[in-house]
Amino acid sequence: MLDDRCRFGMGRNRTLRRARSTSLLLDRAAAHLHPTSVMVTPELSNFASHLADAARLVTLASATGMIAVENKGAARLFDPVTEADRAAENAMQRLIGEAYPEHGFAGEEFGEQLGSSPYSWSLDPIDGTRSYVCGLPTWTTLIALLENGQPVLGIIDAPRLDERYVGDGAAAWCERAGISAALQSSGCTELEQARLSTTDPFLFAGQAEDAFAGLRRAVRMTRYGHDGYAYARLAAGTIDLVVECALKPHDYHALVAVVRGAGGVFGDWSGGTDFAAGRVIAAATPQLYEAAVDVIQMAVPPSVGGGALR
Repeated sequence: MLDDRCRFGMGRNRTLRRARSTSLLLDRAAAHLHPTSVMVTPELSNFASHLADAARLVTLASATGMIAVENKGAARLFDPVTEADRAAENAMQRLIGEAYPEHGFAGEEFGEQLGSSPYSWSLDPIDGTRSYVCGLPTWTTLIALLENGQPVLGIIDAPRLDERYVGDGAAAWCERAGISAALQSSGCTELEQARLSTTDPFLFAGQAEDAFAGLRRAVRMTRYGHDGYAYARLAAGTIDLVVECALKPHDYHALVAVVRGAGGVFGDWSGGTDFAAGRVIAAATPQLYEAAVDVIQMAVPPSVGGGALR
C-alpha cells in the first residue's frame, strides 16, 4: 500500500450519532456477514491454494539475509517494493493465465488484466512489505477470487508462520502443518472489552485521527503493525476489531471472505459496504461493528477519503 496519510476536513458534526434498535442493528449487519451465497467449486478453491504455494516459494526463498528494496513512491513518499513482490505476483499471474485464460486478474505491482469470465483474481504478493524487509514474520500474501467483482473466496497466507487462513464468506478455516481447523470470531460485543488493531496509528490525520483516538480510548487494548495478518487473527478470535483507511482493492478483497466466513463483520466507516474510499472496519460481531461506527461517525463525516500504508 502507499504511504499516504489519511487526511480529512477539520469540521466536526457531532449530530451524526444514530439511535438504533437491536432489531435494526442486526438486520443491517446481516448484509456484512454473508452477502453472497455463491458456492466456490473445489477446483477453484484448490487452485487458489496452488497460487499461494507458488507465491510462498518465491517469498520465502528471498526472505533471507539483506533484502534489496526499491522505492516506488513519488517525491518524499516511501513506498517499498522488492524483487520478491514482483516475482511472486508474476508467478501467480502466469499460473492463472495457463489454467484459466478467460479469468481476469489485478495485482499490486502490475495492474489489471481484464478477462471474459465473471471470475477474476485479486493479488497482493506481499502485504506488509515493511515487515518483510525488516525480517518480521507477520507479512502475508493476499489472494481473492471475485465473481462479478465481489469476493467469493479469500486467502490470507502467512508463509513465515506456516499459517494459511481461507474463507468463502460462509465458513473459514486455518491450515497449518497439514491440519485444518475451523475459524470463529470472538463474539465480543462491547468496545470496553475489545482488542483493537490497525497497521499504523500515524496514518490517521485530522478527523480520522480524532475518530481512531476515540476508539483507542474506548477499547481494552490496541496493537499495531500487523497489516493483513490482523484480519486473520480477528477471524481466529484473538483480535476483535480492526480499523483502517484508504485500503486498495488488492488490500481488502481477500480479507472480506475470511472475516465474514468466520462470523465477523466487514463493512465501511458509515455502516455500509461501500469500500471505494478504502475505509474499512472488521469486527467480531454486528454489535461491536455498530459501536465502532458510532464512535467514528462522531468525528468523521461519511463523505471523507484518505490514504494508507502497507
